[in-house]
Amino acid sequence: MNQYDVAIIGSGPGGYVAAIRCAQLGMKTAIIEKYATLGGTCLNVGCIPSKALLDSSHHYEDAVKHFEEHGIDIPGEIKVNLEQMIARKQGVVDQTTKGIEFLMDKNKIDVYHGVGSFKDATHINIAKEGGEETIEAKNIIIATGSKPSSLPFIEIDKERVITSTEALKLREIPKHLIVIGGGVIGLELGQVYKRLGADVTVVEYMDRIIPGMDGALSKELTKVMKKQKVKFNLSHKVKSVERKGDEVIVKADDKKGGEVTIKGDYCLVSVGRKPYTDGLDAEAAGVKLDDRGRVEVNEHLQTNVSNIYAIGDVVKGAMLAHKAEEEGTMVAEILAGQKPHIDYNLIPGVVYTWPEVAAVGKTEEQLKEEGVEYKSGQFPMRALGRSRASMDLDGFVKILADKKTDEVLGIHMIGARCADLIAEGVTAMEFRASAEDISRMSHAHPTFAEAVKEAALAATDDRALHV
Repeated sequence: MNQYDVAIIGSGPGGYVAAIRCAQLGMKTAIIEKYATLGGTCLNVGCIPSKALLDSSHHYEDAVKHFEEHGIDIPGEIKVNLEQMIARKQGVVDQTTKGIEFLMDKNKIDVYHGVGSFKDATHINIAKEGGEETIEAKNIIIATGSKPSSLPFIEIDKERVITSTEALKLREIPKHLIVIGGGVIGLELGQVYKRLGADVTVVEYMDRIIPGMDGALSKELTKVMKKQKVKFNLSHKVKSVERKGDEVIVKADDKKGGEVTIKGDYCLVSVGRKPYTDGLDAEAAGVKLDDRGRVEVNEHLQTNVSNIYAIGDVVKGAMLAHKAEEEGTMVAEILAGQKPHIDYNLIPGVVYTWPEVAAVGKTEEQLKEEGVEYKSGQFPMRALGRSRASMDLDGFVKILADKKTDEVLGIHMIGARCADLIAEGVTAMEFRASAEDISRMSHAHPTFAEAVKEAALAATDDRALHV
């Protein structure tokens, strides 16, 4: 029987990063993955493939709508080759997952393909083709991730009623795509197919889209996507989804109690994700799960069984790849006797629509609820020379700072390249910067990042220069 210092069940961003860090710190490490490729949801059917399709569809939309204005004339009709678009996406996925294999080899991490389940607190059974194998590990990290949630009355047939997994490999562009759920995944994939020519209707139970983010971001993204001809049915409770041949019929109650019927040829069910522990046999090791199916952990990500830890989507907190990576690193360093920490308030959230949406820290709603006295500075992207040069005029940056100390409490932005810009906000807040600190930093001109400086100036005695 092979013996290890650490064994990790699951090879998503949390699992493979934990494995690399454990190996770097001198531990003999194994990683167990049920699928043929490493990388988990993120690399195979999540973050990476969706961004590939978002980029491809963005190029197409630019060619159709904006090239002529830029002085680029393309003779003939511009057409979508969906098959090639999906193939390119898969190429990106394949290249990325092969990169993880390389990193496992480089760091001398043993990879087992099969379903890992607990035999007891120090032994893992690995079920695979041709039988079962058991390994022993002093410490075990559960990193089994999550899978798409649904509603109890919806039958996902993976053909017309689909999840994000199937939406990444459709063989045709929908005529009318109905998206149930106005969160990150639904909006991103909805925008992909809207750009390619589909009618898109988003049905959301809450009274706004991206409900977990600052209300101003939600309002602006709704306005922009309506301009892009996406339809929204907010405050609608879906009560049935029925497929009749190639037609999907969604019925929902609006906030007044009236029934609304929406017909389309595809329905994307995007109502969040749930922890995945199927087949793990956690009870065999004595590991406790909470009432939502998550693995219970303490502040050190340690379960009730002292040598077993859990990270990523399978534990409480935001279901984000970069949150899982930080947790994987943290557990590895704890096992090595170090004292790492994570500030969960400073893990950024991003929506990769265009314009992109990004945020870190407290929302305005949270500060009001907590009774914190704050001030706000906001700057529109359209006031930037860089935005006018690239024709990316939508959006703004908003900075929330403590009214007395000027410490930055939250940064919320929507606009071009905000997914990258938010790192400036995280850096500033990690060092407990004030709005004035940011306002006095030189930002290159012309850049989108100037909006961050201007928002900081606006939060500092309303001193924005270019509005």
